[in-house]
Amino acid sequence: MVSLHHLPILRVILHSMMSHPNIPLLLLCFSGTSMALAAEQQAGGLPAPRFSAEIGAGLEYDSNISVEEVDRASSESDYALTLDANLEMRQDFSDTTELSLNYDYSQNKYNEFSQVDRQTHILGSDLAFKIRGLDSGLSGYYINSRLDGSKFLELYRLSPSVSGFLSKKWFARGAYVYSDKSIESNSERDAQTHAGEADLYYFRRGLRSYFNFGYRFKDEDAESDKLDYTSNSVKIRYVHRLDIWSRLAKMELSWRYEDRNYSSDTPSIGEERDDNRHRWRADVEMPLIGKSAIQIYYGYSDYDSNLPASDYTQAIIGSRVTYRW
Repeated sequence: MVSLHHLPILRVILHSMMSHPNIPLLLLCFSGTSMALAAEQQAGGLPAPRFSAEIGAGLEYDSNISVEEVDRASSESDYALTLDANLEMRQDFSDTTELSLNYDYSQNKYNEFSQVDRQTHILGSDLAFKIRGLDSGLSGYYINSRLDGSKFLELYRLSPSVSGFLSKKWFARGAYVYSDKSIESNSERDAQTHAGEADLYYFRRGLRSYFNFGYRFKDEDAESDKLDYTSNSVKIRYVHRLDIWSRLAKMELSWRYEDRNYSSDTPSIGEERDDNRHRWRADVEMPLIGKSAIQIYYGYSDYDSNLPASDYTQAIIGSRVTYRW
């Protein structure tokens, strides 16, 4: 058994979960489902569930401290300590049906801008099954974020999907996404969102080297008409894995572009708001000793908007050490 005295990050996570009443309740459902599956497995009805976990810690530099959800950018830079953890359980019900339950925790603690210290909890489930040779799925997620220890964002997300191989090297996936978000002390930004997503994968060498091309249409209906918008987004990702010291290292490059069109005039600028957002990111993950690894990442965002508060650039560079089991 692992002692919490040897894992201080787990003590931080457990303390933070108690600060929001929905988190323990949802984790109780998580553990209840796990126990029910374990009981079924002991009765001989199911194979044993598979468990995995990951913890990580690192340091990050942000050139422009911002809170994107409320269109706030400081034009000031800062450093942040990062903590994160993931717990996952997978259960096979048959050769064609699998359920996964997962919990993610992340925390950013800034050196100077403590007012934007961010803590996020994500609890999710994914049900995957085959229908007439197609891989189908249904996922549901609850997301809770806090800023400086206070309530900030709650989001519920539900998404059915279908996917399958078009040929030996081409794979396609389509999904519908519904989400409902609320922002504490800023109810005009509470919104419901409907989105359609399409992804195409080209496997050069299986999972060792592949491209991902994606498109998303999004329609967000906020409490305030001035914040209603539709958007078109595209993305390109390239993932490459290679052997280093008999273990796999991973490199990922990505570019994302979003064109947002707001449907009503924004009073502060006297016209409809129009945003164009570019995001670039590079990640390299290298194996260390045993099941540990180091990740180095760089991201650059260029937000072009006729609303001055949303017109800015941002660069983030960081590294983190992870351990998986």
